[in-house]
Amino acid sequence: MAEPVLAVRPATAGGWDALRDEPGPDTARCLGLYARLAAGVAVVTALEAGGGPTGMTVSSLTSVSARPPLLLVCLRGGSRTLTALTGRGTFAVSLLTDRQQEVAERFADPAVPHAARFAGLPVRRVLGLPVLAGGLGWAVCLVEDVRRYGDHQLVVGRVRAVEAGDGRPLLWHDRAFRSLR
Repeated sequence: MAEPVLAVRPATAGGWDALRDEPGPDTARCLGLYARLAAGVAVVTALEAGGGPTGMTVSSLTSVSARPPLLLVCLRGGSRTLTALTGRGTFAVSLLTDRQQEVAERFADPAVPHAARFAGLPVRRVLGLPVLAGGLGWAVCLVEDVRRYGDHQLVVGRVRAVEAGDGRPLLWHDRAFRSLR
């Protein structure tokens, strides 16, 4: 059976198209909707040009494909972690458990220097990249593609190594950390 093809209708010639021509909702309304999305929390790590580790907390992470194994992560444009992973072409993703909220907060806090984010945490190197221990699992990826959309960059990574662990996920919902109960 053939894959369905989604047709994209071109804008109407000379006519008004409500979906395309309306200005759309403001940022606050969109953020209000986005806050209702429940998402798993992860830390994306990479190595800077000098070899030092950097990382940040993300909640926009999803699987793209099992064959080939691809993950997609969304990072704020201009972030230090984004610069490091695009510069080296590699990154790691550590999925956090509901017992790792402090880790998520530390890697999300812009006041915490990047090197200090790793201080005291059990970290191991997998294929040269820092991976946080004690989580739900991790993946080490090669950068496959990077595309800018709005104020974020979508990064597709080809998974080169992976491990799944146990526990309950740390979730982000309604602008707060949550867990499954």
